[in-house]
Amino acid sequence: MQQAYYSNDIHSFCTQSLEEILGQLAVNNSFNLEQNLRDSWIHEIKLLQHVLQDLPTGSLAFEYTIPRIGERIDVVIAYAGILYILEFKVGETYYPRYARDQVVDYALALKYFHQESHHKKIIPLVVCTNAPPKEHELKAYEDGVHHPLFCNADTLGPTLRKLTDQLFDEEFSFEQWLASPYMPTPTIIEAAQALYRGHDVKEISRSDAGAYNLSRTTQTLNRIIDQSKQNHEKSICFVTGVPGAGKTLVGLNIANERHQYDEQEHAVFLSGNGPLVSVLREALTRDEVTRSKGEITKTESKRKVSAFIQNIHHFRNAALPPTTKAPAEKVAIFDEAQRAWTKEQTAKFMLKRHGLSWDMSEPEFLISVMDRHQDWAVIICLIGGGQEIHTGEAGLPAWFDALRERFPHWNVYASPQISDTEYTRGTSLKTFFKGLPLYETTDLHLSISIRSFRNEQVSAFVKSLLDKDLPAAQHLYSALSSNYPIVLTRNLEKARQWIREQARGTERYGVIASSGAKRLRQFGIWVQSSIQAENWFLNGKEDVRSSYFLEDTATEFDIQGLEIDWAIVAWDADYRIENGHFKSYNFTGSSWKTVGKRDAQLYLKNTYRVLLTRARQGFVIFIPEGCDADLTRQCSFYDGIYYYLKEIGIKEL
Repeated sequence: MQQAYYSNDIHSFCTQSLEEILGQLAVNNSFNLEQNLRDSWIHEIKLLQHVLQDLPTGSLAFEYTIPRIGERIDVVIAYAGILYILEFKVGETYYPRYARDQVVDYALALKYFHQESHHKKIIPLVVCTNAPPKEHELKAYEDGVHHPLFCNADTLGPTLRKLTDQLFDEEFSFEQWLASPYMPTPTIIEAAQALYRGHDVKEISRSDAGAYNLSRTTQTLNRIIDQSKQNHEKSICFVTGVPGAGKTLVGLNIANERHQYDEQEHAVFLSGNGPLVSVLREALTRDEVTRSKGEITKTESKRKVSAFIQNIHHFRNAALPPTTKAPAEKVAIFDEAQRAWTKEQTAKFMLKRHGLSWDMSEPEFLISVMDRHQDWAVIICLIGGGQEIHTGEAGLPAWFDALRERFPHWNVYASPQISDTEYTRGTSLKTFFKGLPLYETTDLHLSISIRSFRNEQVSAFVKSLLDKDLPAAQHLYSALSSNYPIVLTRNLEKARQWIREQARGTERYGVIASSGAKRLRQFGIWVQSSIQAENWFLNGKEDVRSSYFLEDTATEFDIQGLEIDWAIVAWDADYRIENGHFKSYNFTGSSWKTVGKRDAQLYLKNTYRVLLTRARQGFVIFIPEGCDADLTRQCSFYDGIYYYLKEIGIKEL
């Protein structure tokens, strides 16, 4: 892929004819060249040739492509060791907020994911040619990315000269910069959009030595699918991994690859996570409609997307009796398969919703549906350890119970790391695998979280915190807090102020809390008021329904499987510390009731595991002060967890 439509040293650019430069831009443009774009290029070329004509060295590039999201930077200028990122708005008479966010996003993408930009000074510039002059303060963040500056056609030249005089640094090779590896860590939404457009997982995931190579897991799964197809076998694969390791990304990639490879296979990505399905479908639909520029309607796009990502319950219901036919799909990827229902929960639902007498767990029925194929079939179960958060979620044991009792002819592929108690719930592997044809492969476990590109130890830290392993939590917090901020406050307004100060560009932030956090309502954190996930996760800063307004709260059910850049994690008295141990409570009626059932205690622990692992870049924990005059919010309910987090070393705002 051509990284830039045009690149050259500044001297050659300034002496080249307009027609030559414009011709090169047009040749490398893979889209229809609209008149507006052509006119903008002409204006930008003329302005920059005038502004840069006296510079003795330096280089520039037009339409530099950011591989992760397929966006293009209008102009990159490298001069005196500085990278200038220019976003042009030709003819604009003011400085739009979206343009500022756009150019900051570009600067951050280069800073964090472009190898040759890691240690460069990066200055984002918004150039609105007809806007009035704007005073600005030269100010940089700790990572070397500067606050965005604003110029018009007349002030661009003086601004560049002033910046260069103040910030000059060691020169670098622009050719080497252009050829530099780009190693992104996209959000699951960005990844889904890129895969749906036809990108390979290698193009949209980190490939540095510190992160697990997702392509190896993909290759292993493709090999198992091809082998099953060739040998007329039925196989089930269990892909395990820590929170944020990329399990959903692997599943989406396989569904996309197999569909492109052979449409007769009808590979499908299935999830019982309603918000995840809704958000991904809406994101893919919006992206396709925008990029088609009116050539496809939203209704048409939704129909296509719905075939790629389906709700697992709709898949299940389509296969209910009296239907006995095999589904169209030969490859079924079940996301968050640990959340499939137990026999009791499934029977209760089937009787109430469909009037059916039922004696199978959801895993057993789902395997039986795929077992209807006469020749071959493959099931891929994406398993998150310690992620069961709702009553009736069966966890991994139910899948193996079904395989042992009814489907011992299925080949089973899993990683040795499946032995962790967060997957097995204490059941021995010998019991799990007894009588089954097991094939162990380490490639089916994703051991490193890639959600947080700032630090890979966040999930380990959260585990130690919830396991009440104080020495490990103290050590891990000390190791990660310098580049992945985790702070604490008892003042919600301070939390809001902090999170707004941290976020740059369109980095998403929001308030999240346990669905059981029912006594935070006085702070405006009302978990019983449901959000519309598509709006909360996808809408912009101007929309009151979006996460940016910090008004609507997402619970563990809304955010599991998804992520945001910065989070306010609101901690209520449902999970508190008493006598040195975590204790679980449920608020019913007008008081807190102790949670006695072991499974329910586990679900609440996992709820906080989900909440504390959703932020890609950092989070603030809000714990209210409590009030002894209110029997439902006594100080002791909150002080235990507050002092425990302080003992770990978490800094208070």
